[in-house]
Amino acid sequence: MSASEYINKLLRVEEYSFSLAELLKETGKGKTALIRELDRLIEKGEVINLRQGFYLILTPRYSSFGKLPINLYIHKLFDYLERKYYLGFYSAAKVYGASHQQAQRDYVMSQTPKLLDIQKSAIDIRFLTTSVWPKNNIISKKSDAGIYHISSPALTLADLVRYQNKLGGINRMLSTIEELMEEVTQNDLEDLLNWFDHKATLQRLGFLISEIDANNGLDDLIFAHLSKQKFYPVLLQPDTEQRPGAVDNKWKVDINLQLESDI
Repeated sequence: MSASEYINKLLRVEEYSFSLAELLKETGKGKTALIRELDRLIEKGEVINLRQGFYLILTPRYSSFGKLPINLYIHKLFDYLERKYYLGFYSAAKVYGASHQQAQRDYVMSQTPKLLDIQKSAIDIRFLTTSVWPKNNIISKKSDAGIYHISSPALTLADLVRYQNKLGGINRMLSTIEELMEEVTQNDLEDLLNWFDHKATLQRLGFLISEIDANNGLDDLIFAHLSKQKFYPVLLQPDTEQRPGAVDNKWKVDINLQLESDI
């Protein structure tokens, strides 16, 4: 079996990615011959070498975009890497309809150590990492190629706020937060509060929710959780050069930037 024949076999069952190891096993051909064949397919724009030893199949439907939707291959990629992951941040928000920020970049959370970001052709994937893997709030969704993992709306909100300095800052994401709040359920938020231990993030998130819509009740859940423990003043936007000053709100958040949503 040639590489092209195996690719066609994958497409018939709606799989859009494969590894070189998989190809070697399934075709029975030698590595040098397969790499030569793959190079020809890459030149023709039918295959993309996403990461060493891992390839995407670019079908005619997506050829004009120069990339595939990440949910068609992210699960298989991380099976190949033998790492945990979830689609998160702006990418997760977009799935939930909070797509005010139409970012072309895809955002993925994975386990440490950090993976190198991928930027080639139209593909732009940013990997962020955590050493403490979530105990809840990771959802399995279905794509045409099978399941993939994604952060729940509550975890997506928390991640956006926690990693704000790596994602363009609060004001860039404020409109996304406003839209995403509509997707958060009480159960989703309670699941998050059962394990999420980054108090400063919860303070900032609770403050933002109360500023955006104090009547939705989500901020009350967060404050009730925080009230069971000691928490201390924090800056709304973390800054290594600045310490929080006097605060006049129950969240103990020092508002060190002017909030400006573009909705």
